[in-house]
Amino acid sequence: MTVKKGDKVKVLTGKDKGKEGVVITVLRQENKIVVDGLNVYKRNVRNKKEKGTIVEFSAPMHASNVKVIGVGAAPAAKKTTIKKSIESAPAKATAKKSAAKIAN
Repeated sequence: MTVKKGDKVKVLTGKDKGKEGVVITVLRQENKIVVDGLNVYKRNVRNKKEKGTIVEFSAPMHASNVKVIGVGAAPAAKKTTIKKSIESAPAKATAKKSAAKIAN
């Protein structure tokens, strides 16, 4: 799957065809994505003390129904490591009898 979190996508099929949005969740095992503000469904939520309320949420859609039109956030920069010179590094091994340092 080439769709990643943060990518801007355009819906190709379904009730939201032609609309654009940003991917907020990727469900890799199911091959589905959740796009912010698209594929919205409503549910009635009941509370024991108060009256029920209607909650809107973005449902997952299949990844093949969208096309990536913009890449999201840039990938994190790789950590750079500084290699020490061999001369300044401590010896890794010493001889048991003579206690002399063994160079590698």
